[in-house]
Amino acid sequence: MIQYIKLILEKVSFDRYLFEKELLKAIKIVVPDEFNELKNWCYEKFSHQHMAILNRHFEMVPIV
Repeated sequence: MIQYIKLILEKVSFDRYLFEKELLKAIKIVVPDEFNELKNWCYEKFSHQHMAILNRHFEMVPIV
């Protein structure tokens, strides 16, 4: 599932609104074991473009 999520985020990264929408969906459906992988990948891939969105949504999510 995480590979599919990454694919979607890459495809919508050109649009801030779509990226944020898909990121929120991804955070909701990703299993806890893959959460840190998703977070790290997002920061590596999109921090130059969507840092504010990443900070806003990854800081809000409690790590279980």
